[in-house]
Amino acid sequence: MPVEPSDPMIQELVTRIRSAQLSRRQLFRGAGVGAAMLGTASLAACAGPGGSGDGSGGTVRWANWTYYLDYDEEAGTWPTLDEFMKQTNITVDYFEDIDDNMTFIAKVKDQLQLAQDTGYDVFTLTDSSLLRLFEKDQLRKFDRELLPNVNKQMIDMVQHASFDPDRQWSIPYQAGMTGLCYNTELYPKGVKSVADLWNPELKGKVNVLSEQDDTLGLVMLEQGVDITGDWGEDEFYNALAVIEKELKSGQIATVKGNSYTQDLQTDTVLAGMCWSGDIAILNEEAGEERWKFVVPEAGATLFIDSFCMPEVTDSYDQVHELINYYYEPEVAAEVASYVEYVTPVAGAKEAMEKLDPELAENPLIFPDAEMSARVFDMRALSAQEDNIFAQAYQKVLGN
Repeated sequence: MPVEPSDPMIQELVTRIRSAQLSRRQLFRGAGVGAAMLGTASLAACAGPGGSGDGSGGTVRWANWTYYLDYDEEAGTWPTLDEFMKQTNITVDYFEDIDDNMTFIAKVKDQLQLAQDTGYDVFTLTDSSLLRLFEKDQLRKFDRELLPNVNKQMIDMVQHASFDPDRQWSIPYQAGMTGLCYNTELYPKGVKSVADLWNPELKGKVNVLSEQDDTLGLVMLEQGVDITGDWGEDEFYNALAVIEKELKSGQIATVKGNSYTQDLQTDTVLAGMCWSGDIAILNEEAGEERWKFVVPEAGATLFIDSFCMPEVTDSYDQVHELINYYYEPEVAAEVASYVEYVTPVAGAKEAMEKLDPELAENPLIFPDAEMSARVFDMRALSAQEDNIFAQAYQKVLGN
């Protein structure tokens, strides 16, 4: 039986949910519950400096993706982040500065190469991109002794990375699936496979992702490739040829990172490739299931986004405190309730049963055996492959 949370603030939240039967939308947008549980915070909705910590504990500058942390829209705050600042007196300057891995790394690459301050103390990038920074000795090693929650709670699914088998340089923040989506109102017939995206009815209304592994991974799965295995140049270029063809024909309208969600909202795009949690949040904002997330018939791809530190940071201890906090099961469950990605925290499911029993059974957050069998992790590329393939992909995209 799940253990009752010991934190009185979490207990208060659970009590209010049970009595009021709040929806997720009300929970994270209702200023009453958010303020009662977590107090107020002064972080701006567009992200930036500030916070309820008085700064006596130091400052952490955190770069993250959009839609990737629990957010109270009415109050304009991130509840779990505010609670961390309140508990520790550490100020967190939170920036939604990552649209895709490549553009963010390009933004900080000069500072990383020169071992200068990047403007961030921690950022959450996809493991496949962290490999590039790791091989260039541009990451700072974590002290796992300062991360007791991580050591106790990290789920098996994310315990190891090819470049970091013991997770000393990267600590998983969230994992997720790259699949397909479609507008249920304007394209109700939907899509079940990557091939369905090339239906003439969707010409000029399709998006693919700027993340190479995500987009080409889905195409390769469609072509029958075992993306976890020993595939090579032939398989890569066969998949790339599909994207090149559909771009030239005008079938594909946009190739974007996180900002693809804006094209869904404006009906610029009716179907395409997407990240699972984004669709849940868009539907929450719309107040209805306007978009549908689909695991393709050939399978979806898995990604893991991890905390990492640049070599230069004055907030080493504070970063560890932040990460350790987000591995508390109740905190991880609250974040997962909003972002609806796979949480790396083992105890989060029991905490979620108290927070939202329905979400505790959601396989997009807590994958069951059936879902796990349909999700595949793209094998890690060598440095040479990464360089060659990335250039080829960017050339096709016109960059």
